[in-house]
Formats: sequence, structure tokens, C-alpha cells
Amino acid sequence: MIKIKNLTKTYGDKVIFKDLSLDLEDAEILVVTGPSGSGKTTLIKTLTGLEDAQAGEIDLNGQTYQVGDPALAAKIGLIFQDFNLFPHLTVRKNLTLAPMTVNKVSAAEANTKADELLETLGLTEQADSYPYQLSGGQKQRVGIARALAMNPQIIAYDEPTSGLDGKTTDQVVQVMLDLKKAGVTQLVVTHDLPFADQVADTVFDFEKEVRRS
Repeated sequence: MIKIKNLTKTYGDKVIFKDLSLDLEDAEILVVTGPSGSGKTTLIKTLTGLEDAQAGEIDLNGQTYQVGDPALAAKIGLIFQDFNLFPHLTVRKNLTLAPMTVNKVSAAEANTKADELLETLGLTEQADSYPYQLSGGQKQRVGIARALAMNPQIIAYDEPTSGLDGKTTDQVVQVMLDLKKAGVTQLVVTHDLPFADQVADTVFDFEKEVRRS
């Protein structure tokens, strides 16, 4: 379970959010909605250490972290809107690089984990492909697999259906629901309300700070 407590973020005199508190249960999909510029993406960037915050703390499975703590960021797998895959690396190497360099796992262990994730996400045939050879939906699934390869306690998505067609969006929906069944906790930032309705256990309207199940 993750508890966000009194999170405050400003840019100069502009307040993005103040004293924001939000809970996310284990294996829950919490979707954060709101118009562009309301602070949705800034929220997950502060949680993952990509943006500084002026105040706030996060409880993650009983452990308290100050916002911006690198130890917290390491426990949250962020999937970027534009995927941020390494273009010069194959799909498999995109999955194994961080576990080997950051977590110091062996090449054999990293490759075994990568192959398991690729099979789970239906990407085995793309293991030796490069990102430019993939469709948008395949890139999204590789991004999910790369995040899962680090064994995070929560997955955060920034606009996961941006630029995807209806069929590919449906595939992403199914992957997220399958991850939920497997016990993966997920935080999703999106302006795509039909998509939100398909995956969300709970929706938090960022602009109005209203939560509904």
C-alpha cells in the first residue's frame, strides 16, 4: 500500500498542488485524471524523483520516505509517455541493462527474467528487434516489461494510451488488467476517460481533488 501525505509542489509563485494526500491499495489501479497542465504528470515525476517537491512524505508498505528519496524512486517503475526505449539496443537488452548495471544481477538472471516477461507480454518474437521495428503497442508493452524487470513495488504510467489506436489501446488495457490479477499495484495518469473507465478501480480527479470508485 502507498500513502501520499501532504505533497506540495510549486514553480516559483505558482502552486501546482498543495498538501495533496492520496492512498493506493495493493493490486489497485488508481487513475489520475484532469486537464492538461493540472499537475498529473508532475505528480508521478515527484514520486519518482524526476521533479523536486517542497514538502511531503510517502509511506510504501509500512516504510516512510521523504519525497525525492532515491530509495523510494527505485521502488517505482515509471513508464514514460514516449516510452524512452534505448534505440540502439534490442528489446531484450532494453530489459536487461538496468537490472545488470543498477541491481547488479548476473547476465544469466537478467536474461531469464527478461525472457519470462517477454513471454508474459506476448513479445517473445520481438526479443531481438530494435525499437524502430516495433509498433506503438509493442513499444508500450516493452516499456512495461522494462519497468517490471526492476521488480518495483508500484508501476506508474504517464498517458499510456497517447498516440495509440483503439485496437492497441485495448491490448494495453488487457495487459494492465492481467498485471492487476498478478498483484501489481498501478498508478495511471491519463486524460483518456474511456480508457480510465476500463481499467480503474478508483479515479482521482486531479483538478477537483475528488476521488471516486
